Amino acid sequence: MNINADYSQKVVVNHHELPWIPSPELGIERRMLERCGGEVAKATSIVRYQAGSKFPMHFHEFGEEIFVLDGIFSDESGDYPAGSYIMNPPGSSHAPFSDFGCTLFVKLRHLGPDQESGEVIDTKTADWYQGMVPGLHVMPLMRQGSGSTLVRWAPQTYFNPHRHYGGEEIFVIDGVFEDEHGRYPAGSWIRSPHMSLHQPFSKEGCTIFVKLATYWNDLDQSNFLADF
Repeated sequence: MNINADYSQKVVVNHHELPWIPSPELGIERRMLERCGGEVAKATSIVRYQAGSKFPMHFHEFGEEIFVLDGIFSDESGDYPAGSYIMNPPGSSHAPFSDFGCTLFVKLRHLGPDQESGEVIDTKTADWYQGMVPGLHVMPLMRQGSGSTLVRWAPQTYFNPHRHYGGEEIFVIDGVFEDEHGRYPAGSWIRSPHMSLHQPFSKEGCTIFVKLATYWNDLDQSNFLADF
């Protein structure tokens, strides 16, 4: 199965417009944003657990990133309420479940050898740091290798024009994110290709999940510069 698998193309999807697709496990559904493969796939998805649903123990050969959008997600290591970020490194395994139900933003098989240790961050309590322009604050998430970051935009915040070496991926958690190419409300997923150019801003304010260098495995990491 190939869904938005051509990384040379820009993709804009609002997951609220996609159907829920049943997973192999009862009570767990997915909205597929990108996918390359079958049940074992490099994928980005919105995943919904009904209350009481669970997955059996399984192995993540190339790791997994999870951001909990609502509810409480759990595995044998703990409970993760809305706002939690979990990085399970390559070679890890777990048996996830949700007693009360939850919705997740999930990236599978996107990690590499730099991600060696699992990470959990409660973004409701973690520190924000000043960004490169007034009104912009950043929260580093993955601390190993090519990191993922939360970026919070105050209303009427405007950033500089810039290119993305290796591409950029954005998921809008709340508010409305914009650039000269469009307007992206909460639930939007934007993947921009290598060397794409834009000048982002937010009139209303927003919080976005940002992952830079989506071509990471194919490019020289020494040329990568974080934008924010």
